[in-house]
Amino acid sequence: MRKLGAAVLLAFSLGGCAGYHIGPVQPYYLRAIHSIAVPTFKNSTLIPRISVLVSDTVIKQFQQDGTYRIANRDDADAVLMGKIDRITRSPARSLRGNVLSTVEFNLALQVRYKLIERSTGKELASSIVYGSTSFFVGNDVTTDERQAIPLAAEELAVHLVSQLSEGW
Repeated sequence: MRKLGAAVLLAFSLGGCAGYHIGPVQPYYLRAIHSIAVPTFKNSTLIPRISVLVSDTVIKQFQQDGTYRIANRDDADAVLMGKIDRITRSPARSLRGNVLSTVEFNLALQVRYKLIERSTGKELASSIVYGSTSFFVGNDVTTDERQAIPLAAEELAVHLVSQLSEGW
């Protein structure tokens, strides 16, 4: 009787883990995708050389996440096409005593992407992703903004990769 009770207890305790498995868990609609190619994103902004920065940041985030393998366009299961739509800078904090002088800015980066299955050309996923950061102003606002763009690109890459690897 004790052996039967122990066997039933063991069966119930292991039955709770039946739906779990080790490793990356992709969304159901991306279950056949194991590798992604990430060509350089298109740039619709007036800021030069930002497309390579954003594309490289997304690739590094994919590698850090580990759900999908980065591959060449010819070897990949899907291709991630991206377009940098907008970079906006808005004042966040003004100088005490002079509201016309800004001390801190918010920087927002917007990218529109599509994940396309390479073999069929079918669009698997598409969305708009945002990344933002804030920066303080020194003597040169343009240089300060340029130094803040990688931080916004990093946050954007985290959002993009989590949408594709987790489904939200």
